[in-house]
Amino acid sequence: MKALGLTLRSSALAALVTLSGISPLALAQDSARATISVSPGIADITSLDPHRASLVGDKGIVAEMFNALVRFPPGSSDPAALEADLAERWESSDDKKVWTFFLRKGVMFHGGYGELKAADVVYSLQRAADPKRSSFSANFTALEKVEALDDYTVKVTLKYPDTAFLGRVSNYHGGQIVSKAAAEKLGERYGQAPIGTGPFAFSEHITQQYVKLVANDQYFRGKPKLGAIVYRMIPSDSARELAFASDELDLMLGKREQRWVERSRARGVNVDVFEPAEFRTLFLNRNIKPLDDVKVRQAIAASVNINEIIRYAGKDVADGGCSIIPNGYQGLDCSAGPYAYDPAHAKALLASAGYPNGLKLKSVVSNAAPQLPIMEIIQAQLAKAGITLEMEVVDHATYQAKSRQDQSAIVFYGAARYPGADYWLTEFYDSASAIGAPAAMSNFGHCSVADDAIRKARVEADPQTQLDLWKKAQVQIHDDVCAIPLFGLKQVWAKAASVDYGYVLHGALNLQPPVTELTTVKRDDQ
Repeated sequence: MKALGLTLRSSALAALVTLSGISPLALAQDSARATISVSPGIADITSLDPHRASLVGDKGIVAEMFNALVRFPPGSSDPAALEADLAERWESSDDKKVWTFFLRKGVMFHGGYGELKAADVVYSLQRAADPKRSSFSANFTALEKVEALDDYTVKVTLKYPDTAFLGRVSNYHGGQIVSKAAAEKLGERYGQAPIGTGPFAFSEHITQQYVKLVANDQYFRGKPKLGAIVYRMIPSDSARELAFASDELDLMLGKREQRWVERSRARGVNVDVFEPAEFRTLFLNRNIKPLDDVKVRQAIAASVNINEIIRYAGKDVADGGCSIIPNGYQGLDCSAGPYAYDPAHAKALLASAGYPNGLKLKSVVSNAAPQLPIMEIIQAQLAKAGITLEMEVVDHATYQAKSRQDQSAIVFYGAARYPGADYWLTEFYDSASAIGAPAAMSNFGHCSVADDAIRKARVEADPQTQLDLWKKAQVQIHDDVCAIPLFGLKQVWAKAASVDYGYVLHGALNLQPPVTELTTVKRDDQ
């Protein structure tokens, strides 16, 4: 194991063992197996509860500990590749409203919580659909009933046919299966000491230092070749690069900039650039005047030069968007096209709206490397049209909190979701998902113009009618200028030559290269 610059604290581990109910004997103790050291570029985790883990750094760690009914194979983010995971097989009714899943037998939860049964699946899906217990409840509104027919058979009845249903019960955004007994026992503490069925089990968390996972030798796909994963909390790009160059890290989040990729590869670093791209969008908050005026929103759209932004980000890591839905998603329609860059027209629109001398707006901006430089470019672009953007630069957690408290007129947000139009439109453009709403998700602009089309498309059984409704929604949102689509930014990670993923990396919906039971790290002394 490489030097980590940290000490694993047995007292902290003992406290967490007591909290979670994990028997120390259940944790891998094979010191002959290597530990992989990973830095996802975050300051700390927020929650490791799979029904709450919505932030990038949390999702990648959660993915190693949990399984779902179906899964994206390691290295893939393609919905067409979904395969059996905890379910050996499944059947659906002709109308696609009833799904029956037949579970694997002998799948064991971490920490002595016993075999996974149908009751755990029923509990997990009901929990995922509950807004009081899940951050992804809006993705499970189609659920009508979930039943255990016996210990290894689960029947799911939907309110309407859902073209993305298998994706909702995959190993992504709330689809993971939790231990009913552990979740009920731990309650709100479950996110601090989660119990899953994955190849690695939670061991300990030292605040702002690291999270350690250990091999689950009872994993149903086989004993992991690694003994443990240590996630180091190194938010500074320069500090992370230094740790990687000093052989303290095996795998790290890189800078998603063309220059960094080219410079690193020139030095012989293995750099992986992969899908999905996190789609960058400027949301215009109509709850903050004068953004309630469509002419002002149109002026902002005409002030943003997307081509200049993409040139900065770089050809290998950035793709310009043609709609408010990300490139490659099912239901994408580019007929409305991007907004035309025209600062003179922007000035005329502002004058027509009553702002001949321009205006000032406030934006809360993250100091994270993927965001701040882009917002500085946009700030300069808006200035050419007479729009002064006052940026309050804060750490990423504060930016998230303030954006979700309606404190920012313009919210720059990047995200990757299951690649389907309904996922994206529901979270970012349905008024039920607006900030402050009971089922709030990420509708920072308080958009409501396409509610009817979004909701009809969600329950539409005819594929062509559904596509037509998604197209209508995209045109309505474009014309109302709820948001300005910018570009998709791909994932960039650096990997030590000693690391073998155990699969070919093309994509990862949880935004980091999965560490699986087949992943290895070859040390010099091994």
